[in-house]
Amino acid sequence: MQKGEGIGQSACCKLPKAEAKVLKGPHEDLESYLEAIDQLRSIIRYFGNCKGFRNNEGVASHVNSLLGKAVLKLEEEFKQLLSSYSKPVEPDRLFECLPNSMRPSSGSHGDQADPAAKSHGDSKTAENAVYTPPALIPPRILPLLHNLAQQMVQTGHHQQILKIYRDTRASVLEQSLRKLGVEKLSKEDVQKMQWEVLEAKIGNWIHFMRIAVKLLFAGERKVCDQMFEGIDSLRDQSFADVTASSVELLLSFGDAIAKSKRSPEKLFVLLDMYEIMRELHSEIELLFSGKACADMREAAFGLTKRLAQTAQETFGDFEEAVEKDATKTAVADGTVHPLTSYVINYVKFLFDYQSTLKQLFQEFEKAENANSQLANVTMRIMQALQTNLDGKSKQYKDPALTHLFLMNNIHYIVRSVRRSEAKDLLGDDWVQRHRRVVQQHANQYKRIAWAKILQSLSTQGLTSSGGGSGVADGGNSSGVSRGLIKDRLKIFNVQFEELHQRQSQWTVPDTELRESLRLAVAEVLLPAYRSFVKRFGYVLLCLLNAMSKK
Repeated sequence: MQKGEGIGQSACCKLPKAEAKVLKGPHEDLESYLEAIDQLRSIIRYFGNCKGFRNNEGVASHVNSLLGKAVLKLEEEFKQLLSSYSKPVEPDRLFECLPNSMRPSSGSHGDQADPAAKSHGDSKTAENAVYTPPALIPPRILPLLHNLAQQMVQTGHHQQILKIYRDTRASVLEQSLRKLGVEKLSKEDVQKMQWEVLEAKIGNWIHFMRIAVKLLFAGERKVCDQMFEGIDSLRDQSFADVTASSVELLLSFGDAIAKSKRSPEKLFVLLDMYEIMRELHSEIELLFSGKACADMREAAFGLTKRLAQTAQETFGDFEEAVEKDATKTAVADGTVHPLTSYVINYVKFLFDYQSTLKQLFQEFEKAENANSQLANVTMRIMQALQTNLDGKSKQYKDPALTHLFLMNNIHYIVRSVRRSEAKDLLGDDWVQRHRRVVQQHANQYKRIAWAKILQSLSTQGLTSSGGGSGVADGGNSSGVSRGLIKDRLKIFNVQFEELHQRQSQWTVPDTELRESLRLAVAEVLLPAYRSFVKRFGYVLLCLLNAMSKK
């Protein structure tokens, strides 16, 4: 017997055992089943190399048929095994994988999640926190799936593997997100929402993005890398296929916010959303690396840019809205206008986002000096506010109240800046310049409000060169008209009472400023009054005596 025939007979001897294992299926002993497939392949290779072997065509055809059946059983086993161990991840299990500081309050998730757990203030903590992705498929099952995948690839069944994996895992991943509370909302849906509802949903979305990228997508990437280890053509493509719908679901909400109608209150949530996308940038780049994931990677980075652009445009809108604000809210007492406190609080919140704003300016506007850019934006907002306040001050009929209103509001601005981080950015020169403006308005108020009453204490027109109608006052005055003094005193009392009644309705809310203003008025009024009484005291005493005798 020739050597080739001996090998052929040996191969044929192995055939019945391999056939029996294949027909039995892979359920009971997967390892033996895979060995049987290897034996069938070795037989096919032998017949392929020995074309002169007698009667090989029938045997080869039979072996090929067996191998085809074996691969179909492998597909079924792969599908059944993958399906059995692919279940949506419950929210509570995901929360257990979060750092303690990022976990929502007990028993709450989705729309009921604790906003404090997702606030801007936690972003720095979140960046340095350690996340532990859950095992989406039990570690003991992954080697079996890996072996099945390898066998299918060796028989050229790449597309079947991809389809099974995508159909099974994509829906499970999306169900995990929906259980968490992720929902698909359009720009129109967003536009119809009450602000409080929308703000809560944005806070949840930020939380969901962290969970999706750091836990779910990271876990899915780990599964793909282990299951398709050594099969590069499947590893990235399978991850891309599985995550595509989930990525679209998450990013659609961000896009809806970025494209919805702009409003000042949205600036901070836009910055929060921009922050989370920046925070996740490197992880997204790593997880979604490769050509297969290029579309999703670019979609995520594109959203980051749109959020930056919308935030930038909202800045411009806010500056314009402040300058053109036509609020008819009456501030009859000249106190701090609601617009002033609103704008100052707005600016204070902006300074909580200093690092984010600087990043935004550097990335979007390519600004070399982000500090200078932020200072310019802040100064423009402040100037817009002052321009508006100047217009509002003209509504007062009393010029003194006009200056009191401006004094109060600009003082509030200066005091707020001095007590915040804005001082370092705007600088001492800005603060000192505006303090002088406050003093100028205080001086104008004092001059206009008290000039008329001070005039009644003037000695001008009270003295007479003739002595017929005058009285001696012991050398303090000569030729003084009693009637004029009496009229002046009456005028003073009437004016003072009117002024007191009117100004008692005015307000200087800052205690220090109010006391300073009182002292400034007293420094002018009391010396004038004392001088008048001292000079014409004898005349006044005579008048009082004459009145008492009547």
